[in-house]
Amino acid sequence: MGFRCGIVGLPNVGKSTLFNALTETQAAQAANYPFCTIEPNVGQVGVPDPRLDKLAEIARSAKTIPTQLSFVDIAGLVRGASKGEGLGNQFLGNIREVDAIIHVLRCFENDDIQHVDNKVDPIADAETVETELLLADLESLEKRVPAAQKRATGGDKESKLAASVLGQALDLLREGKPARLTRPRDEEEARVFRQAQLLTAKPVLYVCNVEEESAAEGNAFSKRVFEKAAAENATAVIVSAAIEAELVGMEPEDRMVFLEEMGLHETGLTRIIRAGYELLHLLTFFTVGPKEARAWTVHKGAKAPEAAGEIHSDMQRGFIRAETIAYDDFITLGGEAGAKEAGKLRQEGKEYLVHDGDVMHFKFNV
Repeated sequence: MGFRCGIVGLPNVGKSTLFNALTETQAAQAANYPFCTIEPNVGQVGVPDPRLDKLAEIARSAKTIPTQLSFVDIAGLVRGASKGEGLGNQFLGNIREVDAIIHVLRCFENDDIQHVDNKVDPIADAETVETELLLADLESLEKRVPAAQKRATGGDKESKLAASVLGQALDLLREGKPARLTRPRDEEEARVFRQAQLLTAKPVLYVCNVEEESAAEGNAFSKRVFEKAAAENATAVIVSAAIEAELVGMEPEDRMVFLEEMGLHETGLTRIIRAGYELLHLLTFFTVGPKEARAWTVHKGAKAPEAAGEIHSDMQRGFIRAETIAYDDFITLGGEAGAKEAGKLRQEGKEYLVHDGDVMHFKFNV
C-alpha cells in the first residue's frame, strides 16, 4: 500500500516545481501564471529506505523494490472555490480523492514571480485555502446533519450515528475549526466520519518553500508557519523547490556533495516522506529473498493478515501464520538462517500487530 498526497496551494507558490522535482519528471508544466496545472498530474515515487538496500545485500537479492508514494499536483486555488469560482469544483473534487494534503506555502521573496495577492504572506495563503475547504464542508453538513437528525428520530441506527458524529463536525466548522478535530467516540462513529469524506478531515502537512539560502534553517516566513503548525498540533517541513529541481539531473554522488554544500543532509523528498508517514500513521515491513527484497506499507495497528493482504488478497484470505524477524535481528545475525539459529525467527498468528521494519514471510492456504 502506498499513499496518495495532494499538493495544493495558491497559484505560483511552487507546487508544480516541487512536483516535478519530487517525481523527477516534467509532467506538470511549471509556469509563472495561474492554472498552468489544470488536470491533476500524478507521479509515483519510490520511497527511499536505506534498510531495504541492507536487507538486499545480506540476502543477495537480485533486485530491490521500494514501496510507492503517489503525489498529485492539483490545480491552484482562488477565493470562491467553494462556490465554483475559477477551477473550484474540480479542485475540491481532486482533494476529496487524496489521503492527505501537502499544503505548499510560498516563503520567499521574488519580484519576478507574481503572487496572486501581490504580497508574500504564507499564513494568509494557508487561511485562504483552509477557508474554502471549510466552507465546502460547512455547506455539505448543513444539509446532511438535519436530514440525519430527522431520520434518527424514526429509529434509524445509521442516521443516529451520523447525526452524532457529523453534528460534532458541524459545530467545529461553524466555529471556524477543521473537521479533523472531531473525536468519534467509538469505531462505528469513526467509520461514519470517514465515509463522510470531509475535506477538512484530511491530515495536512505544511511545506515551506523557501529560497536556496534558507533551505537549511528556514527564514522569518517559515518560522511563522511552524508556529501555526505547532498551535494546530500539525506538521511542517522546510523545502527549497529550486534546490530539489537542481538535484533532479544530478548523479547520486553529485547530489550528496551539492546537499552538503547547501548545509543539508537529505533531500526534501525524504523529509516530506518521513513527515507523511508520521501524518498518516504508516509503517514499513519487508519481504526478502534471492529474487527480490521488497518494502510494503501498512497502517500502524495492522495485523499480520492485513499485511499479507497487501501482497495478495489470497494470502489474507488463507492466512495461516507469519514467520517474522525484527529488522535489527536480521541485520545483526546475518540474515534468515542466522536469525533462525539464534531463535529470533518467530511464528506469529492472526492477532500479531506488525512492527516497523519486520521482515515477514507468510504461510497461507487457499
